[in-house]
Amino acid sequence: MVEAITGVWAARHSEELRRGITIKLGYADVPIYKCSKCDPPQGYTTKEICPQCDSPAEFVRGISFVDAPGHEALMATTLSGASVMDGAILVIAADEPCPQPQTREHLAAIEIVGLKKIVIAQNKIDIVDEKRALESYREITEFVKGTVAEDAPIIPISAQHSSNIDFLIQALEEYIPTPDRDSTKPPRMYIVRSFDVNKPGTSLDKLTGGVVGGSLIQGKFIVGEEIELRPGIRTEKQHKTVYEPIFTEITSLYVGGRAVKEAQSGGLVGIGTLLDPSLTKADGLIGNLVGRPGMLPPTLYELTLDVHLLERAVGTKDMKKVDRVRMGESVLLDVGTIITVGTVISIVGKDTVNLKLGRPVCAEAGSRAAISRKLAARWRLIGYGVIK
Repeated sequence: MVEAITGVWAARHSEELRRGITIKLGYADVPIYKCSKCDPPQGYTTKEICPQCDSPAEFVRGISFVDAPGHEALMATTLSGASVMDGAILVIAADEPCPQPQTREHLAAIEIVGLKKIVIAQNKIDIVDEKRALESYREITEFVKGTVAEDAPIIPISAQHSSNIDFLIQALEEYIPTPDRDSTKPPRMYIVRSFDVNKPGTSLDKLTGGVVGGSLIQGKFIVGEEIELRPGIRTEKQHKTVYEPIFTEITSLYVGGRAVKEAQSGGLVGIGTLLDPSLTKADGLIGNLVGRPGMLPPTLYELTLDVHLLERAVGTKDMKKVDRVRMGESVLLDVGTIITVGTVISIVGKDTVNLKLGRPVCAEAGSRAAISRKLAARWRLIGYGVIK
């Protein structure tokens, strides 16, 4: 579907290409244009020249897509992606009964991270007959009743044949508007990918610093300014494992594949740095928060959470009842784009717990943390907590 809209195949990892599934977070940028001579939805296009009437189209806005894995075993990666989004397209296959376990889990993830702008894409409409398509539509409307997606439009598409993509773009324009952002706030960016862009055998004098990519949620970055990454990198001090923040300089900025001098909040941003590429290779810095030195939240090795549990563990076939978090229990936490294990070290009152973290997080009070519990050898989403 992302390729049908953007022309970019978001899965780049070799294992993703071999198996035909999304494992890591994929990403793609696309400009949206609107032709004044054609009525919607045909007037919406991703081309500068309208394919309907060959007239110049007016640029509306740029959109960044984060392609999250559908497989339930990769739910933590999906939650990391959802934390940087302004809205979501929930993709449901018309040739399968709805909901599938992973569909329940994805909708729960959307609600837990606080997303409210949703469009539903009823995909694979080309391989079902009209009767099944209508039955699938009824299943979807029944499934989303009473949820945050209850009023979301359901757009039948065929991603394989790029059918109804103009209707989908129209729905994105109408139901997921660009939110207001404050460029005067201190910049904050969650890292969702990090890279070593140097080819093997590159000589020392031609090496390029590491690159980090993510979503700039507030403020702006400028080429040449100093930045801080927290929690940073793991190190040993006095026989104790600690994380130290990293300081570096922005050498380049990329938005939508174009080099820019200044990056505003909204969309995905690539930041070239002076970092040792060994730190950024193979997504080594995922989960870090980027900002100006001294202006980021503190690094937390322990968390106090007000816990809000779901009634049932989504993603399990039998919709297992969720029991309260227990003393000594280890749970998986997604805070921003950091994935860490937290062990309950104390329970304060009925719904407040203190956890010791396997990997520290950089987060402010009031931020949300998705909570997953290991059920039948897999991490399953059971609720969320609010950091105190």
